[in-house]
Amino acid sequence: MSNLQAPRGGAKEQPGLRYPTNGKTIYHRPLNRSKTAELSGASFAYLFSEMVSYASKKIESIQDLEKRLNVQGHPIGLKLLDLLLYREPARSQTRPLNIITLLHFIKINVWQHLFGQAADGLEKSSDPSKPDEYMIIDNEPLVNRYISVPRDMSQLNCAAYVAGIIEGVCDGSAFPARVTAHSVGKQEEGEMWPGRTVFLVKFAPEVMERESFLGKG
Repeated sequence: MSNLQAPRGGAKEQPGLRYPTNGKTIYHRPLNRSKTAELSGASFAYLFSEMVSYASKKIESIQDLEKRLNVQGHPIGLKLLDLLLYREPARSQTRPLNIITLLHFIKINVWQHLFGQAADGLEKSSDPSKPDEYMIIDNEPLVNRYISVPRDMSQLNCAAYVAGIIEGVCDGSAFPARVTAHSVGKQEEGEMWPGRTVFLVKFAPEVMERESFLGKG
């Protein structure tokens, strides 16, 4: 029996994905290749304004809009956590094990990756009855820089999207929390930071119980 041979040029006629001549696709590129890549401000402003516009359709209140922005940011936080931990040196490639370590990771690593600098502050609630509340402070959130808020929606803070990212990082680290964005800057002449925003992080009861147990150990 004679050996059957594939016809010449058969590879070109095969349906499906087309591969480069060198045989490498986008999946062969190292993830760290884009570590220092930056998105232009104009592109981000256009994309984020469209996201806000989409989220504002058929809303009943400002809280409803902020909730939608929060939900949009949550999956970003989950994926960003894995990406940043992957980029850490092998010896420190572990998830945060306590609240303080997690919050410092968000304040420095997450903010540096998203906005090119660390957050402006990290504080714990001074109210003894609220030991589960912490605050991350940003004097001028990038997401609010290109958003014009109507007068009838003056209480809106589009940084709720960033609050969703923080919440996703917390949930992905096994520190479930509720994160909200609050405007604390005064809209007065001469005010240095009129857009100052506080991200209030309120951890779930089981997180505080675990933290207390680890503290005793």
